[in-house]
Amino acid sequence: MATCVIAQPIHPVGAEILQTAGIKVIQAPGPGLDALQAVIPAADAVIVRDRLPAKLIDASPRLCVIANHGTGTDKIDVAHASARGIPVVFTPTANVRAVAEHAMMLMLATAHQAALADAATRQGDWNFKYEQPMRSLYGKVLGIVGLGRTGRLLCEMVAGALNMQVIVWSPSLPEGEALPPNARRVSTLKELLQASDVVSLHRPLRADTHHMLDRVTLGAIKRGAIVINTSRGALIDEVALAEALRSGQLFGAGLDVFEQEPLPPGSVLCDVPNVVLSPHVAGSSQEALNATATQCAQQIIDVLAGRRPAHLVEPKVWERRRQPAQTNEQRVNS
Repeated sequence: MATCVIAQPIHPVGAEILQTAGIKVIQAPGPGLDALQAVIPAADAVIVRDRLPAKLIDASPRLCVIANHGTGTDKIDVAHASARGIPVVFTPTANVRAVAEHAMMLMLATAHQAALADAATRQGDWNFKYEQPMRSLYGKVLGIVGLGRTGRLLCEMVAGALNMQVIVWSPSLPEGEALPPNARRVSTLKELLQASDVVSLHRPLRADTHHMLDRVTLGAIKRGAIVINTSRGALIDEVALAEALRSGQLFGAGLDVFEQEPLPPGSVLCDVPNVVLSPHVAGSSQEALNATATQCAQQIIDVLAGRRPAHLVEPKVWERRRQPAQTNEQRVNS
């Protein structure tokens, strides 16, 4: 019987689908790497929501597929897995609506000072309503950096609900590809930053996108703008962001992702009042979790059955993949 290890908690439908297909499911005893280390040697498949370094990939000689619970795969050593002939699958469509909704929520919560208003109300501070500035987003300009599935859906949402104009900077978008009706393209990031009342990041983390918002780019942003990040924490230099928030260069920020997760208690962001924080939960609505767990489970079933899965991170690995039926001895001799 094949075994799938679930590294961090997922929606129970994932385990149910795997078990119905005759796959044994082992839940790691905790969400950390030490807990995963204890159970991954038995894995033919693994579902991860966090890091999977090379040493844990090598800890299971039977591992035939890694399922990334979500879209971004920068926390998985994909190159190492590919070199070992282990396909990595992901779920690029499962949580798009949840992430777009969360980005819009952070926009509104930041503009209307929701976190500070909640704290003031609990403390009986009724002067808050007279002292705290708030912003309306209706008719303002939203700058979307990276027009993938989430960015496109966010375009539609803000057009209908807030009548926002949208400008887009997306280097990987083909020149002739159609944009949403309320969006227009700009040629540079600087042009987008200077024109946007809200900037929402939707790019993957790579060497060329690391700290794309740093002191220089944050200094070029329209004064009083709002920055939203539901993509990857390291797209922003957090020290520079905190400085821009304190100085008034930015009105506020809404962040669901961070350079170090969990966010350390001493983070420069913890003492900045005009930032709304959430613990990387943008894609964690119950509906999204159900869909993501389902896609992970189904792709694992497909790989173990010899069927090409729907979403391969590195498609070329499929033709030289590690075979589930191989014994350890056959693998060593191959």
